[in-house]
Amino acid sequence: MNKLSLYICIILLGGFFRLSAQEVLTAEEAISITLKNNFEIRLAKNTLEATKLGVTPGFAGMLPQVDAVLQDNNRVQNLTQTRSDGTENSLPNAKNNSLDYGVSLDWTLFDGFRMFAQYNQLKEQKKLSDAELQKAVIANVSNVLVTYYDLVQQQQQLLALDSTVVISKQRVTLAQNRFTIGKASKLEVLNAKVDLNTDETTLLKQQESFANTKIELNRLLSRKSETAFDVVDEIALDSNLFLPSLEERTKQQNPELLAQTINQRIAELELKKVKAERFPTLVASTGYNFSNSESSLGYTTNSSSHGFNYGVSINLNVFNGFNQNRSEKIAKLDIDNSKLLIEQQEKAVLAQLHTAFKTYQTNLKLITFEQNNEAIAKENLEITMDKYRIGTIPTIEFRTAQLNYINAQLRLSDAKFQAKLSEISLKALSGSLPY
Repeated sequence: MNKLSLYICIILLGGFFRLSAQEVLTAEEAISITLKNNFEIRLAKNTLEATKLGVTPGFAGMLPQVDAVLQDNNRVQNLTQTRSDGTENSLPNAKNNSLDYGVSLDWTLFDGFRMFAQYNQLKEQKKLSDAELQKAVIANVSNVLVTYYDLVQQQQQLLALDSTVVISKQRVTLAQNRFTIGKASKLEVLNAKVDLNTDETTLLKQQESFANTKIELNRLLSRKSETAFDVVDEIALDSNLFLPSLEERTKQQNPELLAQTINQRIAELELKKVKAERFPTLVASTGYNFSNSESSLGYTTNSSSHGFNYGVSINLNVFNGFNQNRSEKIAKLDIDNSKLLIEQQEKAVLAQLHTAFKTYQTNLKLITFEQNNEAIAKENLEITMDKYRIGTIPTIEFRTAQLNYINAQLRLSDAKFQAKLSEISLKALSGSLPY
């Protein structure tokens, strides 16, 4: 093993021990925490639960309404009465009171099947809330995965930058030794130190970015910003995604498409509710009432009654200014719009899917290219370092080889990350993200 490989192994081992020092958060664990803690998901779950509670025959108007009534009226008045025979009666501070109480029941027996359309509409609203929850879950899980693998990529970049700092330090030492024995100028030493400072500055900025991205992931997980954790050291890719299968899943599982389909069904049920206005409404009513009244003056000073009452009422809208026809036309237009929105949404989602899949394929190819480039750059740097050590190449050539190697590492890391982003996008569009 040459010295360059040894240095890199030391850096990687150092990174491994740093990972072992803290809890390693896996992508699966991050998803689990997101589903439990994320505020948007919790809000969507509450909305779904509220919608579920509304899916009842009572909310649809299918059940009777029972009311209990109690009314107690009392009056103190100065009364004067003139009878038909001309006599007058008067009574100051006359007391009059009445007490009424009872129970009434009203039940709509028929309303043109409006109540059944309303009940089905409530069921569709529940499905819509379910689709909105799925949409919130996929969006937040996607954000978490993107941020998580961004951390993995940045961690790989940190390891690469660590290795280049080690190489730059070795270069400063070699330049200083060459200067001491008179085989190099002071300028070579200064150039090596400037390049080392540049590499350390880049490393410091990358460390800051890494720390800030950790804070962002904790925010997405609804955890404290200072919660310590580490991530895995490699990006695992699914290289077996198949476009026709993704298209089929997208048409069946994409939450936005599902929401538009449900909205069409709701619009169709709304038309049924509007058409129900053409039919008569039949309402049955019954109840039991008790009434008692007292009067200080008059022919009747006390009266009371109690008993059942019952009856039916029929109401039919004969004419309402042609509003019925207009309402039905509007409802039909809403159905047409919902169909257009489904078609528009399907084409837009499938276009996104095809674009993401093309990017996914390109990124998989780029990974192979960048792996070859990294191997070549590493070999070139090893040869250049040996030549620089014996003084057969200038400083600038060594620096170029060093930069080529670090850039090859960074490009490989970025290619893997971009491929993972494409994979996440494809699975999000097809509604097949793990959760």
